[in-house]
Amino acid sequence: MTMNATHQLKALGQSLWLDNISRGMLDDGILKHYIDDFCVTGLTSNPAIFQKAVRDTGSYDEAIARKTRAGSSGEALFFELAIEDLQRAADLFLPAHEASRGLDGWVSLEVSPLLASDAGATIQSAAQLHARARRPNLFIKIPGTAAGLIAIEESIFSGVPVNITLLFSREQYLQAAYAYMRAIERRIAAGLDPAVGSVASIFVSRWDVAVRDAVKPALRNRLGIAVARRAHKAYCDLLASPRWEKLAAAGAMPQRLLWASTGAKDPDAPDTLYVQALAADRTINTVPEKTLLALAAHAHIDVAMPAGAGDAEALLIEFERSGIDLQALARTLQEQGTQSFDESWSALIAGIKHKGDALEAPPARARTR
Repeated sequence: MTMNATHQLKALGQSLWLDNISRGMLDDGILKHYIDDFCVTGLTSNPAIFQKAVRDTGSYDEAIARKTRAGSSGEALFFELAIEDLQRAADLFLPAHEASRGLDGWVSLEVSPLLASDAGATIQSAAQLHARARRPNLFIKIPGTAAGLIAIEESIFSGVPVNITLLFSREQYLQAAYAYMRAIERRIAAGLDPAVGSVASIFVSRWDVAVRDAVKPALRNRLGIAVARRAHKAYCDLLASPRWEKLAAAGAMPQRLLWASTGAKDPDAPDTLYVQALAADRTINTVPEKTLLALAAHAHIDVAMPAGAGDAEALLIEFERSGIDLQALARTLQEQGTQSFDESWSALIAGIKHKGDALEAPPARARTR
């Protein structure tokens, strides 16, 4: 087997996940190829990914037509499709899940983004979706919003593994981490198994898109990495804290830090910029398919990111002196991310309905003279 950057990341202790899924990728064996040849050990999905797969391929047409005839529609039909795909993907990743004792080999299914401000409905949906999927290595994705944090703690306490999404800063990451730890502490106090999986997903590249036109060229494509390094230091400090060590001794699994939104958005930047900068032990990077292929084709990674923030803090001060309010921007990015997922979700459901209606419509009769 040819060694490439994906193998180098594995050697450095970082898990590489794919930020994509489609039925065609499963049917054609592409995901299996990525697992076997590119060290991919997990998968994430979101409404935009499913929207593109349904809109741009015919892979779902037969299933949409069949389920529409059976009376399914809207969100219910989508979740049937998504769970079928993710069950198949989860089965492919099960060996990695078992070999890592639950730390790796996960797939993710998102609750409806329309529930982002409703903690109770999110808790209910997360439990139902996890029960329906019937896979030990399926995360339910819940955003780290104010209402989401309530749902995250309650869901983990009830035993539902959670991928906490839409985190943008150290402070937002720590809120998510504390919600996870509180849930595990409650499980221990209740005599329940503390080994409930979770990851905390920090979105990286959107920082640089947001400030591109507001900073001098020398600072472009540097903010996301600096913010991520600040969050990574907090992550390492937390794993070394007495509070976490007590939970680990009781059998809890670490909530791993996951880098999301790591495809380069600037065409002038290296296509593997964020992956190479954020290669770190005990973390995960979920990459778009295009970035995965670039990694395998031409990247080289032989140095891990250090545990400390290094020069990141000085760089963040420079951004603040340039007029960037980092805390306010983190809140804005989370709000924009929530809105973007809402829009993708609405487009996804509308697209499924449109396809269902078109597939159900009888063919037009040929004109007779």
